[in-house]
Amino acid sequence: MLAAVCYNSCMTVRVKAYSKLNLTLSVTGVQNGYHMLDSLVCSVDLYDLIVLKKRKDRLVTVEMHGRGTELMPFEENNAAKAARLYSEVFKTCGADIKIYKNIPLGAGMGGSSADAAGVIRGMGRLYGAGSEKQMKELCDMIGSDTGYMLGGGYARLTGRGEKVLNLNSKLRLDFLLLVPKNGVSTAECYKKYDCSPVFMPSSDDAVSALMAGDKERLGKAFSNALYAPAAAINPEVEEAYKALCSFSPLGVNMTGSGSGVFALFETPELCEWAKSRYRGGFECIRLKTVLT
Repeated sequence: MLAAVCYNSCMTVRVKAYSKLNLTLSVTGVQNGYHMLDSLVCSVDLYDLIVLKKRKDRLVTVEMHGRGTELMPFEENNAAKAARLYSEVFKTCGADIKIYKNIPLGAGMGGSSADAAGVIRGMGRLYGAGSEKQMKELCDMIGSDTGYMLGGGYARLTGRGEKVLNLNSKLRLDFLLLVPKNGVSTAECYKKYDCSPVFMPSSDDAVSALMAGDKERLGKAFSNALYAPAAAINPEVEEAYKALCSFSPLGVNMTGSGSGVFALFETPELCEWAKSRYRGGFECIRLKTVLT
């Protein structure tokens, strides 16, 4: 057995693990038990802060802080799985990891995947082992969209979400996000979707609008095949959707399998105006795109 090795001199690194929004999401089929997707995604400026400290042995520890994650079982934590996988593959020492959660749970913003990708990125900075391609491969072993979260930005995801086509757009988008009090189980949402599949167009129009810098056309191209099943599971999703529509934004959509719902506004000022006038009971967060 190879001994654990430490490559870099740095002892502690900090990583911002950014969340994402699905601007479109269609289900294109099922292969080997996995739903095939076509989704236009973007990174937004709500992030979890991950602090990794180098150890002299192979042990991995994870402390969660915020959003009620303090009692999350270690074995169910994708961040822990990511750190152990990195250490095993590259024969490095372990790490003491602290994650300060800001991304809402069960909202469809990729918080768990972001944390796992952030840990892989952080371990790479601590120990210097692994190319970008190798780290992407590790991320794909953890979750379908974890590889995308490693780099973020604008991208079109296909397959299970592991096929990433990065899109070179500098367009800034301003969103208002509503987070219902209750989340939506991804597994339950897909199960309900399978009972009554919904056809949605491909992401072609949305991608075209993004690359043309046309916010209005992009907002009109928003779609999510999982909206109906998610709203059936959690009626708060529809409540949030209707609340955002009342502000006449360029577009409204649910992200992922819910429960988070967002609206796109033409300007930061209009977004702030809508936030100041929202009187509902859901968490309300202003977001903007991050070009990572």
